[in-house]
Amino acid sequence: MTDLTTTFGRGNNAGHPVSAFVRVSGPPNSSLLVGYPGISATLPRIEGKVEIRPLGGVSAAVGISYVCIGLYRRESIHPHADKVISNHLAAPRKDTRDLVGKEMRLFQCPPGKPYENVLAMDLPFILFIPFARAGDDIVKVPPASLQLPSRVAETYYELVVSVQQGHADLKKHCFPVPMCRYDMLSTFGMYNRPETQERVSDHVVTLSTLLQRWSFGPHDPVEISVRLSPNPDWMSKARKVTISKIVTCIEEQITYNPEGDEPSIKVNKLVSQKEAVSQKLSEKGYMKTIKLKFPAKELRDSDGFLPRGKPAFPLHAIAGFTTSASLYKIEYFISIKAHMSSCKDIQVRQRIIVTPFDHQTCKSEMEAIEMAARDAYPINIDNPMLPAPLIVRPQDPDALRCLGMTYVGDTRKLLIE
Repeated sequence: MTDLTTTFGRGNNAGHPVSAFVRVSGPPNSSLLVGYPGISATLPRIEGKVEIRPLGGVSAAVGISYVCIGLYRRESIHPHADKVISNHLAAPRKDTRDLVGKEMRLFQCPPGKPYENVLAMDLPFILFIPFARAGDDIVKVPPASLQLPSRVAETYYELVVSVQQGHADLKKHCFPVPMCRYDMLSTFGMYNRPETQERVSDHVVTLSTLLQRWSFGPHDPVEISVRLSPNPDWMSKARKVTISKIVTCIEEQITYNPEGDEPSIKVNKLVSQKEAVSQKLSEKGYMKTIKLKFPAKELRDSDGFLPRGKPAFPLHAIAGFTTSASLYKIEYFISIKAHMSSCKDIQVRQRIIVTPFDHQTCKSEMEAIEMAARDAYPINIDNPMLPAPLIVRPQDPDALRCLGMTYVGDTRKLLIE
């Protein structure tokens, strides 16, 4: 919660500071974020209401001139933040702040009045998160909230409520909103089609890889079929080739400033596995199915408790995932390298999708996504139906009831229901 203090020169509270706080609340028993960002059928949106009240213990009216709300995305990168020496010598952190969608005006006092005295305000709002629709031009779907270790890159969202009180400065109140993307779940059919790649070394040996599924989350099993085949036109050379070992690793590639003039790339090896072969390449070739487990981080501490998460970032069992923002881009690859003698080594890098949810969680979300799509079907995005705003003014009958107070005779007392 945030509070603001303003002094007005005229009115019932002339010469006295009028304190108030502003807060944002979501629907009952629900979060502010409704729907599934990245899935257009669910109409991802932020629903709730802005509540304005006098500060606790004060029942004086608050002068309000203007109220609006908007969703903002903040991004920052510092590629050398994970190194002590480079951190001091490198360029400072780079950050951006952008409005997502449009701002929504919630209240404006009538013309000719500097402000309107109110005791309480409940102003409903709905902000649609941009999504791609059929027939539209390319729409940039906002990336998910993410904070990499040492804050080398981060993206987070905040609701900004702007409140104008009379002739005072415009006050902005920020409320973090963690956001996930659900368009890369491993249960979607497009990620369950086989993907193959091939590389040739010296026209003698061909390395082929096959992935049956190419979207993975924490602790998900990763299976990749590897085949080394000799070139039948060069069998005399192929028979001399000895396969010494096959090294498989999962790589995380972070590109900083991908849309800038000087993008920089950093590759991290997440997990690696070495398969010793030490055998000649036969005419039938060599085949092997390599099994890995996608790495994950332990969320619980040494006592088995889940730590309190940061309000702007969802708690995931994974450090990073596939995403593309304006200041950075994160991609993942499975790298297979065959080490051979009498022939050059061959390496294949096959792109994969990494989601913050494991396969079982993706399965359980499918039914909820279908229900969210049915709930969103009757909503008109151009004119959504909102509840009427609640504005309590000092002259309204029984106005103090909204603050938990009432009059007994001429005495103002706490209201006990």
